[in-house]
Amino acid sequence: MHFPRGLSPAPCWPCTAPLPKIYVCNQERFGYINVPVKSHQTLEDERINFVHLILEAMGKGSGTQLPIFLINLVRRPDRRQRMLSSLYELEIEPLVVDAVDGSALNSSDIKILGVDLLPGYYDPFSGRTLTKGEVGCFLSHYYIWKEIVARGLEKSVVFEDDVRFEAYFKVRLTRLMEELEWAQLDWDLIYLGRKQVNSDDEEPVEDVRNLVVAEYSYWTLAYIISQRGAQKLIAAEPLSKMLPVDEFLPIMSDKHPNEDYKQHFAIRDLLVYSVHPLLAYPTHYTGDSKWLSDTETSTIWDDDSKKTDWSGSQKTLKGSRSNAGHSFRSASRDEL
Repeated sequence: MHFPRGLSPAPCWPCTAPLPKIYVCNQERFGYINVPVKSHQTLEDERINFVHLILEAMGKGSGTQLPIFLINLVRRPDRRQRMLSSLYELEIEPLVVDAVDGSALNSSDIKILGVDLLPGYYDPFSGRTLTKGEVGCFLSHYYIWKEIVARGLEKSVVFEDDVRFEAYFKVRLTRLMEELEWAQLDWDLIYLGRKQVNSDDEEPVEDVRNLVVAEYSYWTLAYIISQRGAQKLIAAEPLSKMLPVDEFLPIMSDKHPNEDYKQHFAIRDLLVYSVHPLLAYPTHYTGDSKWLSDTETSTIWDDDSKKTDWSGSQKTLKGSRSNAGHSFRSASRDEL
């Protein structure tokens, strides 16, 4: 057979060559494909098929299924509804946990619960001690950690009720959990949203995309915690030496700059990481018209007559800088 100048025959697979082996995996779900419509069918038929496909996919489940805890004060139903609506759109079904309302606790209640202040603790900016709102916040997280341990949950997600989710949140969370499993990373807690306190670059994690070793951080608005992580936090017996929960976590990972505080917790081996970039941010920041803080706008933990508000603490004001030996990222977005 002759071919025109400049052209050559396409290579052919020899008929006598062995065919490549084909394997079918029915143990992993890789996705769903809509069945093409027949020639006599209409776009409406295709739409119906597509809706059916979505329902089938939802019924089978997709991605990593994690227990989700949502902390909410009963007296903040607006926040609860907003979070439930947001999570509904993300196809995430949370367990709503009624937060401990610090404002409803009197000094006797706090003592009965076994709560006492960490010796020497003062807010590094305002000089005040712990507020009742901070006591309620700590207890709310603490009781969830106990629930995780009691139920033997391998890993769980904890949300507070003022979270704004980044685009593709669920997809990115699912991918993170898959990569953690593949890399066999040893971890106890992973921030999904936080405030990085220091401007130092953080060490990236090999084999897991968009994950760094978390240095000193604030906020507990969204995080993943393992069974072992919850056990470590409870074993530290923090109620008898309490400080704000977002100060406690950096102590437990040995990242807190205050050496005096750390001496009260002998074992500080919590393995803490953070997604980078973050997957969650606060819905409002200090100064916003709808900003509200139940931890800062409160009273001192053992004195109902001493009221506090956000103006007494510069811990998370926009563009603030610490005068207590802590430096803040200039690009950080801040809230209380």
